[in-house]
Amino acid sequence: MPITLHEKAVVGRRVEYAYHQDVYLPGIITAITDDAASVRVRLDGTRSNLACRPDYEGLRYLDDVTPVPVLPMGRFQPTHRDLDGNTYRGVPACEFEDGDIVLLTSDPAAARAALLEYFRVHDLDPDYGLQDPDLLELRWAVFQWQPEDAECPWLATFDAEGADMAVQIHYLPS
Repeated sequence: MPITLHEKAVVGRRVEYAYHQDVYLPGIITAITDDAASVRVRLDGTRSNLACRPDYEGLRYLDDVTPVPVLPMGRFQPTHRDLDGNTYRGVPACEFEDGDIVLLTSDPAAARAALLEYFRVHDLDPDYGLQDPDLLELRWAVFQWQPEDAECPWLATFDAEGADMAVQIHYLPS
């Protein structure tokens, strides 16, 4: 008797997931919940889960069942990929919900050029409000991974000069 998709929906099952059409990405089932979108899938190379129905047509169940890899926790040195792949003039950058902007560079000229490119891409006027490149601050920061179910994948602590794994960044407060 063939195994149904529901029976294959078990924690640790390797899967392939497609957002659109026939582009499938590898991942693993990390949890099964009681809601309609009960299958939680972590795509390889990511830290967060996708929620989907066990019968979602873009979910392919593979034969392999393995232990779910533990996510790295604690301090880390970020890359552009950790900041959702956002890079401006070669400088990884991100904007926090409150409008603060972090640029992963210690070079003031590179930070300024990246910030001006960020403003251009997002159609922001650098002369409006607090979006002034002259307000960029060179700071030390420590980045720390949060648990998988946290609101944000990582947090940054500023003014961390001398701390383990601290990196110099440019910071534009909102």
